[in-house]
Amino acid sequence: MENKKAKVVVVGAGLAGSEAAFSLAQNDVEVILLESKTIEKNPAQKMSTCAELVCTNSLKSLKPETGHGLLKYEMEKLGSLVLKVGHETRVPAGDALAVDREEFSKKITDILKSHKNITFIERVVDNPAALKEEFDADFVVVATGPLTTKGLESWLIDSLTQDDFYFYDAIAPVVDADSLDYSKLYFKDRHKDPSETADYLNAPMNEQQYYSFVEALKEAQKVPAKDFEDYQFFEACLPIDIMAERGPDTPRFSCMKPIGLEFEGNDSPYAVVQLRKENLLGSAFNMVGFQTRLKYPEQKRVFRMIPGFENAEFIHLGSVHRNSFLNSRSLLNFDLSSKKYPYMFFAGQITGVEGYTESSSMGLYVAFQILRKINGKEPKKWPVETGIGALINYIMTVEKPSPSSINFGLLPQVPLTKEQRRKRAGRKKLKKELAAKRANEALDRFFDSL
Repeated sequence: MENKKAKVVVVGAGLAGSEAAFSLAQNDVEVILLESKTIEKNPAQKMSTCAELVCTNSLKSLKPETGHGLLKYEMEKLGSLVLKVGHETRVPAGDALAVDREEFSKKITDILKSHKNITFIERVVDNPAALKEEFDADFVVVATGPLTTKGLESWLIDSLTQDDFYFYDAIAPVVDADSLDYSKLYFKDRHKDPSETADYLNAPMNEQQYYSFVEALKEAQKVPAKDFEDYQFFEACLPIDIMAERGPDTPRFSCMKPIGLEFEGNDSPYAVVQLRKENLLGSAFNMVGFQTRLKYPEQKRVFRMIPGFENAEFIHLGSVHRNSFLNSRSLLNFDLSSKKYPYMFFAGQITGVEGYTESSSMGLYVAFQILRKINGKEPKKWPVETGIGALINYIMTVEKPSPSSINFGLLPQVPLTKEQRRKRAGRKKLKKELAAKRANEALDRFFDSL
């Protein structure tokens, strides 16, 4: 490697692949970035550009005392392209970082394609093991996401595991803003000063409307699982119709909870459907938490029962898709390299993490480890007190693989003093603040030690 520039092939230009490719290229590594979506889109993809946000346009909370907040702190330290462009294409969403997804994707694509160290190639990959020799590369990164192509999925099953690996996910609908009846809707954020401009549009329901809606969700026709498989959904991203099936009040205590969304006069609706701006123009709204298995005609019929949605037109309807992921504990090393193919790394949701920032952070993590190898250094374990370290620890130790988003339950418990334990009010918030502070300090010490 002393006589030639290091070269890495990255398969997939989603969030993890884009982060890995950009991070490596910024460190003077030659990157071959292979992307297949212009040739063969998967069921969830709509755009032909990189880093497409397929489920929602939110990159979650910016608050430092949240799991996503501490993860963003770590991603910033690693020079995250996703966060940089995310802030540049931000749309109002309270404390969350939501983006205009088309502008976001286009900007990242332009940056990657114009980078002097990145060669972008449109190509479907069926055998990543052959790429090292074909491109005379030092390493290969597979970052194809949870909806990888059939050919590559077959290779993964045949070459790495005989187990069937899948996990269903769902996408929420997007509604045309001009088709809504605003006389029945109101703007208000759940956790924001009422004097500030609200980012979320709310559709309130009374008790009768809510239970009629829940009954319609239960009775509506759903898209069946394919190929004789059972649906297995990520618990933090359940379709709204599954929530309704679990109990009549389940949605009302989840994405439809009215807490913090009182009308003027402090009266509270029985339940609320929240809408978040889909783009900077505000010409479309994403239905927050409304992932669904409902067939397309049924979505239109049932969702038009929501007050203000009587004549709603949908830009995108919801859908379900099959997510594939590896059993990282048995197949990968802690640096996310393959035990069988040491030059091959895996990044993103395919490793067993769930969520945009989580996937992006895995791309940055893999780039970090590859750069160490290029520079003749051993892989480095991250402190488990950090967000990235906790995610890696989770996917490398969980007995039964199940994708996880970042949450404080993955981090070691924070010890409280006797005085802090006595204060029941605010104790949960305090523990999160202390865990986030500890995570940031652990990361700073980690980077100082490199």
